[in-house]
This record gives sequence, C-alpha cells and structure tokens, in this order.
Amino acid sequence: MARVLVVIVTFNALKWIQKALRSVEKSSLPADVILIDNGSTDGTLPLVRTDFPGTRILETGENLGFGAANNLGLRIALDEGYDFAYLMNQDAWLKKDTLEKLVAAHRQEWGVLSPMQLDAHGGRDKRFAKKCGKYVDAALGGYHNDTLVVEVPFVMAAHWLLSRRALETVGGFSPAFRQYGEDDNWIHRLHYHGLHCGVVPAAEAVHDRGGRRLPREKKMQLKCIAAVVKVSDPNRSWRWMRVREVLELVGMGLKNFSDIPWKFIPELKERFPELEAYREASKRKGAFLDGTTA
Repeated sequence: MARVLVVIVTFNALKWIQKALRSVEKSSLPADVILIDNGSTDGTLPLVRTDFPGTRILETGENLGFGAANNLGLRIALDEGYDFAYLMNQDAWLKKDTLEKLVAAHRQEWGVLSPMQLDAHGGRDKRFAKKCGKYVDAALGGYHNDTLVVEVPFVMAAHWLLSRRALETVGGFSPAFRQYGEDDNWIHRLHYHGLHCGVVPAAEAVHDRGGRRLPREKKMQLKCIAAVVKVSDPNRSWRWMRVREVLELVGMGLKNFSDIPWKFIPELKERFPELEAYREASKRKGAFLDGTTA
C-alpha cells in the first residue's frame, strides 16, 4: 500500500482545521499527517492537541510563508520514505476516497495530481473552474472513468498529490515567493523537467474559500506578483522576460488606472539579480529541498 504524508500548513486555522484533520482520519486510504504551524494565535494548536492527539505538529514559531513551511513537510516526506506527499490547504478537506482514487490514477509521468476542487456548497471552486474546467469538460466527453487523468497546464496547490519522483526531481517551493505565485512557479519547473500536471475527475475534495473577496488594491498586487512568476519561469528567456514584464506592468497600470504596477517596477528591477539566481537554482534536481537556496 502506498505511503502518503498529508502536509497542512496552518496559520490561525481554527475555523477549518477540525474538518481538515477529520477528513484525513476518515480516508479510505490511510495517511499520516504533519501539521506545520506558522505561528497561530487563535487556538488552532490547543484544539488539535486536544481533539487530534496523534497529529504530528511542527511549530515554526513565526510565519515563514506558504512555500517555506511546506518545504519542511516535503523534506520530511522524502527523508522518511513516503511514496507521496499530499499538500492540503488549511481551509480544505478530503472526500473519503480522494486519496485512494488519486493514488490509483497515478502513473510515472504525473508529477502532481489534483482532485476536482469543489467549494463548500458542492459546486466547482471558481478558480479551479476558471483554470481547469475547460480541459476537464473537453476530456470527459460524456463518459466517466475512475482512472482517467486530464492534463492541465496548472492547478492550484490547495490539493496536490506529489509523487516521490516529482519531489526528487523538481524539489520544493522557491524562496522567491513568500505567498502567492509559488505554485505557478513549481508547475513551470515541473514542465521544465518533463513531468506533467493532471486532474482526476473521479476524485473530489473541498476548498472552502467562503466567498472571500479581494479588494481592488490586493488584486493589483497579485497581478504584480504574476510578473515575478513569469521572469522566474525557467522555460522562458531570462533576458526577454525582464524587458517584457516591465512593459507589461506599464501597460497594466494604464489599463487599470492604477499606479500600483508602476510603483512595483523599481522593486522588480531591484530583485532581478536575486530572481535570476533562484531561477537558475530551480533547474537543479531537488532544488530548495537540499538545504540550499541558490
């Protein structure tokens, strides 16, 4: 039987953590859990220790960010001989057969597999639908197959089954990203190494965004992070992307009547040496899980 380590990074996860951990307990494919806590202050850890005394907890003592905290769990998965690591957001949970169906569908070429990501009401998560829906719908074509995998260019890291081969090849999340953009970058590196990303339509899991809406300023900041993602992509020309993304930011500011992209340009240009170093390091097998960052 495949050995799976579920890695959950928490930061003030009191609202969801019971559902998340209970879903792993009920999984038809048994899995171990490690909770990486980024300095929660809302009672998350006391609740976990009381209600889930067998849960393994690693306290970072500070908010390391999504990628760096997940890397701690991924390193443990490798060191302890797990066949798969399953990344699950703190505001997410499994269906009973999610892990079983994902593992059954896995083949060597798949570096990351995701279930269908649903919202808390049972419909497709909006971002999942936007990013993956057309590929899934086109591939299904009216029939259902438990081991069908639909290749997609990207899927969010709220639910990722990562094979051991993928971790040994691609490595962990890049330190270039603290929050947002790290999953895009990891998938770009997956493709760089010739592995694939897929969705298993027969498997389902929940990501409870809870109707959260981002203010316009935050949306613009995320668009700026997209520029960092693109220049960090090892599949693209470094020289060209440095020029292109600065021009993109200028155009973005004009299009959206916002000075946020323009103010971000000096920060991006200042980061170019750092981003180039991380980009080159990301080509190395096992990058960012081998104790080095560049």
